[in-house]
Amino acid sequence: MTVQFDLTTENFNTQYAPLGLLLALYKQKQVLQPLENVTTTTKIVDFSTSDKLQQILVSILAGCDTLSEVNTQLKGDPIVRSGGWVRFADQSTLSLALDSLTLMNIEQLRAATRQILQTHGATTVHDWRGFLWLDYDLSGLPCGRQAEGGKKGYFSEKKRYRTTISPC
Repeated sequence: MTVQFDLTTENFNTQYAPLGLLLALYKQKQVLQPLENVTTTTKIVDFSTSDKLQQILVSILAGCDTLSEVNTQLKGDPIVRSGGWVRFADQSTLSLALDSLTLMNIEQLRAATRQILQTHGATTVHDWRGFLWLDYDLSGLPCGRQAEGGKKGYFSEKKRYRTTISPC
């Protein structure tokens, strides 16, 4: 599969060109092939279970917060050609696919994602002998300049904390 970026006379615009390239690379290297092992008993009309799971992954990578955003953001986008689909599935189809997963199917999905991560993930080759910095302080308290490794973060709403002094 050769991916080519070029000018075209067609009238379309996409903000997901990098995602389309990533999806084409995934197809070429068969990264998402383990998703074929997830089998359900639901009726297949236009998309297989694997196609639906791949489209859900694409919607997550595209920044969709919910599956209902698939219809407005991805359904008419040319990114579907990178995945080898004629069109993107409707959000209700994707929701029904997730609803129809049984415990056995979820275990198959876990095994498939584990296989993808072990085969293509960087965590298996990472040198874990060094320090791993974790910041788990979610209090939202101000961070001073003297805090070692401290960085300014974002909180959606400003929180006020009161300190109370208990009597001795």
